[in-house]
Amino acid sequence: MNFDMVVIGGGLVGASLVAALQGSGLRIALIEPHETAPLPQDESWDSRVYAISPGSAEFLENLGIWQRMAGERLTPVHEMSVWGDDQSAQINFSAYEMGVAELAFIAENRQLQTAVWEALKPPNENIHIFCPAKCTSIVWRESHAEVQLADGTQLDTLLVVGADGVNSWVRNQAGIEASRRPYHQIGVVANFTAELPHRHIAYQWFRRDGVLALLPLPGKRVSMVWSTGEEHAAELRNLPAEALCRQVEEASLRTLGKLELITAPVGFPLNFVHVETLIKPRLVLIGDAAHGIHPLAGQGVNLGLRDTRELVAVLNSRGALMDCGDHLLLRQYERARKEDIWALEQVTDGLQKLFNNSNPTLARLRNLGLEITNRWPLIKNQLMRHALN
Repeated sequence: MNFDMVVIGGGLVGASLVAALQGSGLRIALIEPHETAPLPQDESWDSRVYAISPGSAEFLENLGIWQRMAGERLTPVHEMSVWGDDQSAQINFSAYEMGVAELAFIAENRQLQTAVWEALKPPNENIHIFCPAKCTSIVWRESHAEVQLADGTQLDTLLVVGADGVNSWVRNQAGIEASRRPYHQIGVVANFTAELPHRHIAYQWFRRDGVLALLPLPGKRVSMVWSTGEEHAAELRNLPAEALCRQVEEASLRTLGKLELITAPVGFPLNFVHVETLIKPRLVLIGDAAHGIHPLAGQGVNLGLRDTRELVAVLNSRGALMDCGDHLLLRQYERARKEDIWALEQVTDGLQKLFNNSNPTLARLRNLGLEITNRWPLIKNQLMRHALN
């Protein structure tokens, strides 16, 4: 079977790329190893949520994805309050001060996944979905790449897109080096109902034991992300529900009053992953296959969606060039994405190192830095402008 492009990985980033190119005339195959699950027909909540930037929301809306999600499951963020580890240093961000309607939207992972796959359902003779399907090998030729599936099917394509996550099989098959450094932290996530209204404020505390965030969900619900050391994470996950609520209440300075657990805590390991190159002949990496950053800024999925947006722009502007796997074309994508990726890698990694340090001098400096930044609107606005994209 012959294709212009084979996208390996049907998560939000990979599937949205296919959705964005549905009308491009390109013949595209999407390969996803896991069968998609329907949304549960109950009032349960997904413990994994994303902070979607206005720029990402606009992109998904233009693709007909955003409006497919239930509006009552989306929560706009109007303010952000961030505290240092001395419980007095603070920085605040406001949508009103920025002149925008919202700073972000909090959306459930499963809602996003379902919406993007529904956008791919309308019949399109140029889009072929292989799901569930597993790749077993990729052979790169000068004129094309050959993707072999476990059932024996061979797909010949001008371009392979690796969108298969931070442990990317595609990246390994291509021999692209990725420097990986564990943070020795676990991101513990859970959802709660709160006694007090969150008022559409996202809260974050840089603590000696990690970074705690409470993100607003509909009603009086909040989603917790506590990035903390492996031992502490294990303790949190093994606590009875009542004891976990009391710990989160105390760690969050009882900002939202009494908490009640509504989803059991789960955890995922945190790593810094820097990829040496985003492209090789007839190959491009997007999303977590191209970078892995600490979740303290809540920008991982937005960084991946900006990859998608840039790759779509490059492919749609190729003019009369029929070969979408042309190396010079892919170089345009890499050049356009390098600075954005590098900047977020440095900021998130630097903040993690700065606050995950017991040096008392650094403690004073980092908290002073929050206070100074909070008093300089120009600096605050520059920080937020990038996050809104």
